[in-house]
Amino acid sequence: MSFPALIVEPNPDGSAAPARICELDRPEQLPAPGGDVLVRVAYSSLNYKDGLALTGQGKILRQLPIVPGVDLAGTVAHPGNAARFRVGDPVVLTGWGVGEKYSGGFAGYARVNGDWLVPLPADLTLRQAMAIGTAGFTAMQCVLALEDHGINPGPANEIIVSGAAGGVGSLAVALLAGRGFRVVASTGRIETEGDYLRHLGAAEIIPRSVLAAAAGRPLDSARWAGGVDTVGGETLASILRQTREYGSVAACGLAGGANLPITVMPFILRGVNLLGIHSVMCPRPLRERIWQRLASELDGDRLEAMARVVTLKEVLSLGPDILAGKIRGRVVVAVNS
Repeated sequence: MSFPALIVEPNPDGSAAPARICELDRPEQLPAPGGDVLVRVAYSSLNYKDGLALTGQGKILRQLPIVPGVDLAGTVAHPGNAARFRVGDPVVLTGWGVGEKYSGGFAGYARVNGDWLVPLPADLTLRQAMAIGTAGFTAMQCVLALEDHGINPGPANEIIVSGAAGGVGSLAVALLAGRGFRVVASTGRIETEGDYLRHLGAAEIIPRSVLAAAAGRPLDSARWAGGVDTVGGETLASILRQTREYGSVAACGLAGGANLPITVMPFILRGVNLLGIHSVMCPRPLRERIWQRLASELDGDRLEAMARVVTLKEVLSLGPDILAGKIRGRVVVAVNS
């Protein structure tokens, strides 16, 4: 039953040592278990948090030793006390502190809490589920939040997506364009990512610098009916200043900074809504709704265009790249390859 596991162990001073791949003989050897359900992992994926874990930055790991990987998709090998699952059931897991407090998807097996698992939708394969992963889950959560606040599709309703070439951004572009919105994509890599973003459905592409500039006034000309911001900082502030009356912006990232340099003017003079998106502890009924919407609405060709598959060994070198914004779309990790 030998299987690979990418493990981060502590240094003598308690800091995280560089991640390494080892072979374990049985699942009981996995550190930091999250529960008694044993899942045979087929695929995981690379996310921003995984980049922090692999590089030892950001203090994302709350327990050592641990297996990183905040996503996983596989089949139930032993259901433990989870009566709703049987051996062989395909399942997907994102969030709940997996890959941070509890060992996650960068191993051939994972020991998790059954309440964290969602049955794999019938229209998705395990590989597709990890091409979606936390990024697509978060993107759909953003789309639902905009819908719930009255932002409906239409050619006059322009939606801005920042960090559009990244994982969340790519999936948000595809989902929103599929819903009929006119999507404007913001990226710092127009020369290399323009065709890619147009293929995903972007109607227009603007440089990152347009939104990243510091404010000159409390309000700008109103353009956006809504937005999905994956960047934070000056970028989010610019989007809010440019959002139309009663528009909404879903915020889910802080790669550009955690501060929000803005006045209250967009909120009290235009009625703009800032919608915080927190996918980690999302309750199960909403999770199942999100996964069903993803399975029914996400175009398979667009999903394939934004994903590539790497081995567990290859993912070791990709942590710095995702933190530097050099990763396009989604990276799927074939754990047992």
